[in-house]
Amino acid sequence: MEDLDQPRAVAGAAEEILRTLEAFALHWDDAIMYQSARSEAYASALDTLLDKGLAYGCTCSRRDVARAGRRGESGIIYPGTCRQGNNPTSTLCIRIRTFGEIVMFVDATQGPTKQSLNQDVGDFVVRRSDGIHAYQLAVVVDDAAQSVTQIVRGSDLLTSTPRQIYLQRALCCSTPTYRHLPLAVTAGGEKLSKMTSAAAVDRNRPGKEMVRALEFLGQKPSPDLSKAGANDVVAWAVEHWNADVVPARLAIPVSSEGVPGVARAVDYIRQ
Repeated sequence: MEDLDQPRAVAGAAEEILRTLEAFALHWDDAIMYQSARSEAYASALDTLLDKGLAYGCTCSRRDVARAGRRGESGIIYPGTCRQGNNPTSTLCIRIRTFGEIVMFVDATQGPTKQSLNQDVGDFVVRRSDGIHAYQLAVVVDDAAQSVTQIVRGSDLLTSTPRQIYLQRALCCSTPTYRHLPLAVTAGGEKLSKMTSAAAVDRNRPGKEMVRALEFLGQKPSPDLSKAGANDVVAWAVEHWNADVVPARLAIPVSSEGVPGVARAVDYIRQ
């Protein structure tokens, strides 16, 4: 459960997620791991990076970075002001040192992807100024702890993957395979979310919602499957899943009437 940012956590949200997963017959195999309870594991990984000289303390404020940095794929690129130090005492945050090598991987849906962390991202934060360990570090530590071998997620995290692979290598962790699926977006290209007033999935009608999701991903379920229970839809999807027809696109606009066909999908150019 990615509840790392406790100051922003909404009371009851984690429980709501679990109940929705249950309604859609999506069950977990073991005890739930909560990021909010794993600070020691993240701190240990951070100590390893510091001991290797791969991380350093940074005293720059966001305003300092905004003034001196340049814009990259994931926001303003840190200009390296504190890069020569490595003492995290009395610093605002801790950053990972990046170098000139290209991080490459082949995404199972989006294809070959590469990124120069030094040029495109810069020295990124692994522990925030408020003491909370950054998402990029936490997910790498969590995936290793749970022996994750395959990661399937939305394409909005595609450009984060090279950073995670970089940290996996630095911490001597295995690298999973990745599949980034297209996002459902508005006609203007905004991701469907609470910020865009998108409706939540209806867990009282799991069959209909899951069939729409399968159609969005290029699958061909029978319309009658919408009336089936969640377990039956999952069973159908497992038996008939065809990864080759998933659109190799970063985003697909959807209308208020429902999920579009694959022919209506459009490409969004990667930065």
